[in-house]
Amino acid sequence: MTRYIFITGGVVSSLGKGLASAALGALLQARGYRVRLRKLDPYLNVDPGTMSPYQHGEVFVTEDGAETDLDLGHYERFTGVNAARGDNITTGQIYKTIIEKERRGDYLGATVQVIPHVTDEIKSFVLSDPGEGVDFVLVEIGGTVGDIEGLPFFEAIRQLGQELPRGMACYIHLTLLPYVKTAGEMKTKPTQHSVKELRSIGIQPDILLCRCEQPIPPAERRKIGQFCNVREGAVIQAMDSPNIYAVPLDYHEQGLDREVLDVFGLLGTAPEPDLSGWRRVSDRLAHPDGEVTIAIVGKYTGLTDAYKSLVEALIHGGLASNVRVRLDWIEGEMFERDEALIGERLAGVHGVLVPGAFGERGATGMIRAIQFARVHQIPYFGICFGMQMAMIEAARNLAGLTEASSTEFGPSAQPVVGLMTEWSRGNERETRGEGDDLGGTMRLGAYDAVLAPGSRVAAIYGAEHISERHRHRYEVNLRYREAIEATGLAFSGLSPDGVLPEICERADHPWFIGVQFHPELKSRPFDPHPLFTSFIGAAKDRSRLV
Repeated sequence: MTRYIFITGGVVSSLGKGLASAALGALLQARGYRVRLRKLDPYLNVDPGTMSPYQHGEVFVTEDGAETDLDLGHYERFTGVNAARGDNITTGQIYKTIIEKERRGDYLGATVQVIPHVTDEIKSFVLSDPGEGVDFVLVEIGGTVGDIEGLPFFEAIRQLGQELPRGMACYIHLTLLPYVKTAGEMKTKPTQHSVKELRSIGIQPDILLCRCEQPIPPAERRKIGQFCNVREGAVIQAMDSPNIYAVPLDYHEQGLDREVLDVFGLLGTAPEPDLSGWRRVSDRLAHPDGEVTIAIVGKYTGLTDAYKSLVEALIHGGLASNVRVRLDWIEGEMFERDEALIGERLAGVHGVLVPGAFGERGATGMIRAIQFARVHQIPYFGICFGMQMAMIEAARNLAGLTEASSTEFGPSAQPVVGLMTEWSRGNERETRGEGDDLGGTMRLGAYDAVLAPGSRVAAIYGAEHISERHRHRYEVNLRYREAIEATGLAFSGLSPDGVLPEICERADHPWFIGVQFHPELKSRPFDPHPLFTSFIGAAKDRSRLV
């Protein structure tokens, strides 16, 4: 029977609940158990798809086309289990479902209330089929205890603790133990108050995962256990790790997985974990053979969480080449304000990457960066928006289409990039209009592509048919294919029906590839994405020359 682990947070946000959940899932997996991870988000948005990256960070897209919280990216990278639409729910989705039911009359005239109707929807989501043979479902609740918008979620998991068979639920509370340097003391009071808040709504944590800068002294550990009604051994120290892939190793050393298994009465029968893969990854990150510098010229570089999967995919590419990847974050607008800075910032880098983005801000600077990488033979990787800008750069500077642009920026005499209005998904045709809602209306999720025989990308993938995840509303216009290919930028990947450009590449360049999809979403530490492996390999080759 499936067991449930609920992970909550207290004191402050951004303590790392998502990473802790993913690391615990990896530890249980290493012991031979099958796991699934889910996220409950208390905000009123239906999903994060329309939210600013500065508000929410990256939008992680699943195979089935759901726009979800970035923590689902952690879940996938740490466990290798593909997330799905049913693994992330928001208050917005719950209320939308309830209102639709009420309008249809499904409640048979009943007064619709938070309890039981909202909490029942949350419980229904948590208990929905996790898949055959899943031993543990780990459920992370977003926000912190005490947030007013999170109360229905805490109430729902409290009820589940009573409704599930005895011994089938475990509560983990992630909290903060601040160290006051002037006093030379670690303070336990914030943790005590956080647990008090949690207990006041009926949830007694089984395990406390305590984020701290210093090791927890025995006296403080004992004090926390006494005041929070938790076994002393279940007060788990969670200090910063040298890298995120060392977190499972550190949590195992502190006994997190053993305490969880003990809650379920499984400690005596559980096999020892095989953590050899995590040790190899962590050791390689700690002892690389060299270093490469990649310039990321984007729009949201002030918040690296906006590119979380991208950062990790670059690290994975570095693992494959055994090099440390240093990232140089550059706002595209910088190259618009001062074109002279392009040479200063890019001449010494080993690769240039333009990631996904929306809107015109910074686009001209990105196009200038692409031109510099093309002319100076610097490995270039364009992802989604980065591919579109590479097409516009070739059209403007090499094909003589001086007014080439994207209709995303406004009316264009030469729309090299335009709004997608229809496309195929399997045997079905999907359509979108310019005035449609923004939420959930892009080309989302996994789509197939056919690669040109003999192309560089076909060699990189070792295949001519691939599937990758997409998230875009605009697409390169095939009407300009002949003019652009005459400049040496080949369309080396297309949708199966030959209508939508998926990949472009240059044969006259050490490494110049643009893709319309987001390969970073499928990269894993134990299975780096081939495009990132090849890109970092090319950057490593360049590092030997400059």
